[in-house]
Amino acid sequence: MVLLHVKRGDESQFLLQAPGSTELEELTVRVARVYNARLKVQRVCSGLTDDQIEELKLRDEWGEKCVPSGGSVFKKDDIGRRNGQAPNEKMKQVLKKTVEEAKAIISKKQVEAGVCVTLEMVKDALDQLRGAVMIVYPMGLPPYDPIRMEFENKEDLSGTQAGLSVIEESEAQLWWAAKELRRTKTLSDYVGKNEKTKIIVKIQQRGQGAPAREPVISSEEQKQLMLYYHRRQEELKKLEENDDDSCLNSPWADNTALKRHFHGVKDIKWRPR
Repeated sequence: MVLLHVKRGDESQFLLQAPGSTELEELTVRVARVYNARLKVQRVCSGLTDDQIEELKLRDEWGEKCVPSGGSVFKKDDIGRRNGQAPNEKMKQVLKKTVEEAKAIISKKQVEAGVCVTLEMVKDALDQLRGAVMIVYPMGLPPYDPIRMEFENKEDLSGTQAGLSVIEESEAQLWWAAKELRRTKTLSDYVGKNEKTKIIVKIQQRGQGAPAREPVISSEEQKQLMLYYHRRQEELKKLEENDDDSCLNSPWADNTALKRHFHGVKDIKWRPR
């Protein structure tokens, strides 16, 4: 299986495995789906923060229906999106714990840990979030709530920063080594037959041009290299400071001292007359 390190720009996203024989049409769609699904989990998690675990700030039929399980705690919503019926502390902890677990599944730290992320894993994170919301709000959320709209794939991201991050599957492109991986070919057409190959691919929106090439060395390697040269300069500086010939005038440095001692010639000083 070829190991793909997927990036968006210079930022790591996730690891994914695929056989070299995989059609790039299929692989591109698969990468785009995982990428977009992770964004959805992030949006849901950000919508369940302390400041936003509240209903819409509206007086309507849903205000009485959509009450958190175990009672609510009023918390005014200054942004005017929810009515302030926040869950009590126990229910809030249910949401917090689930959010942390979901974030761990899609975390970019999975790349450092060498863990591949699959679409099934991301869907499982969404299911966990959906289940937690159902526990806290057994009567469901209002149809206009952003979290419910995310779960039902009815979210409207037009004109938002979040919408700019989403890449439509039909518009997604994969790039490797400054080359676009064309959908009409297979992965092995570019990386060869070695199934143990590891490559860095960048997902890009069609029409945005080629992404920046990967640096020859990583930022961490560059830091280590600079640190090495700094230490080396310090060592050379200390050697220069210690390169003092005055010690050669010391008695112990006189290689004829023993000979003069046996000849009885010692501490003779010549003075001009």
